[in-house]
Amino acid sequence: MTTPKTISVLLLASLPSLSTPHFLAPVIVSAANAASGRLCVVLFSRLFDPDAISHTRNWDNVQRLLTYIYVQATKTAQDMDNPLLQVDVLLKGMSMQETLPEDIGEGCEVVYRVSGGIAIVVSVFSSLTGNASDVIAAALPPSLLELSHRYISATSDEGRTSPEASDDADILPMLPVVALGGTFDHLHAGHKILLSMAAWIASQKVIVGVTNATLLGSKSNAHVLESLETRKANVQTFLELFKPGLEYDIVTIDDVYGPTGWDPNIQGLVVSRETINGAEMIADHREKKQLPKLTVFVIDVISHTSSNITEEDLSLLRQTKMSSTHIRNWIAEREKQQQEAQTQRTEDQSKPVERGEFGWISPVV
Repeated sequence: MTTPKTISVLLLASLPSLSTPHFLAPVIVSAANAASGRLCVVLFSRLFDPDAISHTRNWDNVQRLLTYIYVQATKTAQDMDNPLLQVDVLLKGMSMQETLPEDIGEGCEVVYRVSGGIAIVVSVFSSLTGNASDVIAAALPPSLLELSHRYISATSDEGRTSPEASDDADILPMLPVVALGGTFDHLHAGHKILLSMAAWIASQKVIVGVTNATLLGSKSNAHVLESLETRKANVQTFLELFKPGLEYDIVTIDDVYGPTGWDPNIQGLVVSRETINGAEMIADHREKKQLPKLTVFVIDVISHTSSNITEEDLSLLRQTKMSSTHIRNWIAEREKQQQEAQTQRTEDQSKPVERGEFGWISPVV
């Protein structure tokens, strides 16, 4: 049986503000529908230039933006019964300091751009046409510029206003060292939002604690858990893609504390709303050890009970399963179906047949 060709898709979009980019929804859905292996979304904005804005004060705005893109793409992939679609969302400024990897468009043949230059989609296949001009004032790899360009339309984004940043003037724009922890099994959108936001607020180093496999025996379908080495490698690869230039320390952890239990150089901790109890345990532990207090940043827009996103977006989020458990269950079910199909084929092949005038003609039933 021939293995279907894996299709990678690249979507490039310019953002006028940090408002949730609802206008990109049809572009994201089209790109995710076209992809079977990977969808890489690169968002360009002058607000992402070095020192353009305070990263910590715009924490809520950026996590909301990332969540919207990831939810749109992930929901589309799940609707296509492709939860293993690799989705990566990158944030790039428009200064010469911001560059894309030379191989970012490897394997692509066509560049899709939204009419009016709002966005670009680079894909292996498409037949859409149109006219527009490129408004992304950033240095793109020559490999992208050499591709043919075709245009599609996005929805109107009229009436959107730029969100306000946090008024916490006491916090630094970025923190030197930021930490977070997790299982990171079958790295998915929820994980990537956590990792992205940690890198977004870090200026020097991100420490990621990856849970030892010995603590994961009670997980559902634990037999399809990725190895510790694979999980750590996937975290490292994604972070280096999202924000090259930082130091990334990917370590194995056997408890809730990890390096936050002893490292005095950590200033920030990133957690999800569901794991905020762990942050409280870490705070108590560091106080007892007379370690500096951590500034805790909470990813709450991936929570199905979040009050920080619109009701429309919350409804879509509730339909999207951003969890390793969902992916493992899907893999386990696929394995079960394949085993049952193989068993059926074996049984069919082992049934005796009668020799007729024209050879083997029918199974004995």
